Amino acid sequence: MKKYLRNVMAMAMAAVLTVALASCGSSSTTEEGTTGDDTAQDEAQVLVMATNAEFPPYEYYEGSEVTGIDVEIAKAIGEKLGYEVTVEDMAFDSIITAVSTGKADFGMAGMTITEDRLESVDFSDTYATGVQVIIVKEGSPITSVDDLFAEGANTVVGVQTGTTGDLFSTWDIEDEGLGTVERFNKGADAVMALTQDKVDCVIIDNEPAKSFVAANEGLVILDTEYAVEEYAICFAKDSALKDEVNTALQELIADGTVQSIIDKYISAE
Repeated sequence: MKKYLRNVMAMAMAAVLTVALASCGSSSTTEEGTTGDDTAQDEAQVLVMATNAEFPPYEYYEGSEVTGIDVEIAKAIGEKLGYEVTVEDMAFDSIITAVSTGKADFGMAGMTITEDRLESVDFSDTYATGVQVIIVKEGSPITSVDDLFAEGANTVVGVQTGTTGDLFSTWDIEDEGLGTVERFNKGADAVMALTQDKVDCVIIDNEPAKSFVAANEGLVILDTEYAVEEYAICFAKDSALKDEVNTALQELIADGTVQSIIDKYISAE
């Protein structure tokens, strides 16, 4: 586990490549009825953000609209660069495919840089830190992360497919013969399986974990962290959009905009 986390942090600090914006899937919109030079002046670049709106407070539905930390940061970046940002909700494990094939311009979904993902996409600088935690039922024999790695452990772990919780537990638990991993399309489905005793615990990001525990009596979050990771934006390989976004992102971090967005959704306590 420690070896893998060192890998993650090293990859998060690594520089990624840059080339032409033409490789992105950006589209253009024009005001109806404009022609000639007026059309060029009225044209607005539209960037498509791929996400999975099952990860509050980073992305979730409020009515019929997807909102959250990632959405607000993406729109702040778009405003600074002169782009309109639209959001496409999809399964988490479809995001990298959508970005790498040009169906979306970038992906934001509380996504961590990993070696596997770097084979398909490039990543921006990091903009937020996440913590993977363990949810159990009250009275569970699992009382700390160490219990998952104890000799003779045989834990059934629930995760959302394609997330780092899925990756970490596969490598650390399933591949080491310490249990099995049950994968679900949504984090909420993994939590429901826990309430029905179909899994022994759920590994998921701390922020949505808080929401799930608040909504389901009898569940608790263990005090010990499972993993600490940093979130970044993914782009198609060799996309010059990455450099544009990195420039805007660093300006928004420096002027406090990113932190103010995070603080709006996450208590400082």
